[in-house]
Amino acid sequence: MNFLTTAEQLKNELDTLRPLDKEAEARIMQKFRLDWNYHSNNLEGNSLTFGETKALLLHGITAGAKPLKDYLEIEGHDEAIKWVEEIIKDKTPLTETFIRQLHTLILIRPYEIDAQTPDGKPTKRLVKVGEYKTHPNHVLTQTGAMFYFAEPFETPAKMRELVDWFREKKESGINPILLAAEFHYKFIRIHPFDDGNGRVARILMNFILMQHGFPPVIIKTEDKENYILALQQADVGIYEPFFEYVAKNLIRSLEIMIRGARGENIEEPEDVDKELALFEKKIRTTGRKIEIKKNKAVILEVFDKSITPLANSFFNEFRTFDRFYIQYHARMYIDGKAVLGEYDNAPYYAKQEIDQIQNDKIQEIKISYFHNEFNQDGFGNFSYEARIKVTFELTKYKIYNDDTTIIYEKLYSEQLSQEEIKEIITLEKKKHLEFLNRKYNALK
Repeated sequence: MNFLTTAEQLKNELDTLRPLDKEAEARIMQKFRLDWNYHSNNLEGNSLTFGETKALLLHGITAGAKPLKDYLEIEGHDEAIKWVEEIIKDKTPLTETFIRQLHTLILIRPYEIDAQTPDGKPTKRLVKVGEYKTHPNHVLTQTGAMFYFAEPFETPAKMRELVDWFREKKESGINPILLAAEFHYKFIRIHPFDDGNGRVARILMNFILMQHGFPPVIIKTEDKENYILALQQADVGIYEPFFEYVAKNLIRSLEIMIRGARGENIEEPEDVDKELALFEKKIRTTGRKIEIKKNKAVILEVFDKSITPLANSFFNEFRTFDRFYIQYHARMYIDGKAVLGEYDNAPYYAKQEIDQIQNDKIQEIKISYFHNEFNQDGFGNFSYEARIKVTFELTKYKIYNDDTTIIYEKLYSEQLSQEEIKEIITLEKKKHLEFLNRKYNALK
């Protein structure tokens, strides 16, 4: 299994960097904890966004009209993770009591879920925390067939067998990645609780990995289809895809931890939409052949292929901040002069302006989203302008996130990719978010 070999090699590389600097380790584990809390709960239908999860766990903010249960799930799951991080230091054994304690921490208190009576009628069922199921929790698959988990009466025995199996396998010296992955699968096949089985399974898998010096595996919500598919293959006796799936995701965590141990950036491209993460990257044109020089036709092509998609995405993404302000508008400027039209109409009118210019003397185009008058009492009256500037030089165009900081340099033969547009906008969203946090923290 190539993924397994790669994971083991990266683990060896990580071990050479240990012990990690305390600040670096805290930064890495905070990222893992935020990702783990968000994704593991979101996989099970929790409605909090990554930003809302982060605001809750780091600042205690419960903004938005989301169900109280969703906030409690995140807080409980976070407590379970922190507890696991602590008991790993004490080499706590994996027992049934430990598993039930985890379930109690995650679900916090009893609650009702939708269920069906044996004759198919809708009903409610009470989910008890820290207790094995008292009703069958089989599921109906997409094909209409029933998928059967362990029956309630046989669950206690099967859980004892699972813990005994784990203890024997661990003592035998089995590869810990395989041990963690197989334990996860066996636990899911039992489905011992009325609710929360997936979250408990992933915490237990990571508990096993972390006991052996590995970082936690984060199963991302956008990869849910592949995760389920790998589990379904194991259901028919094909286990290797799930083992490889776990190893592949462990590789990503190992790479993050190694970068963090070296003092490098640990953010991921996928963090763009979920975390409003600070993502700054400069691309230089050194060593590339210059074939096109500035002219009106070239400016128009850059406008169509790069600036218009950038402006449309910028305006669309920054609408998310409108709810915090009383007034807001989005505009474009050519050499400091505002063009007609706002939001989606702005690129159209900007192009009309460029068409009317008789030469290639255009120096810059600015994309601006202005928010004015914060709509919460007690914060004071303030505004914020997010802006991106594009300048045109003889052989290249440059994208700035303010008047001085270059994010990208492009030859006129090159256009911005969707990923680059996403990174540019994320940087601006992060700056605005940090600005709002400073205003909030100033009140404390």
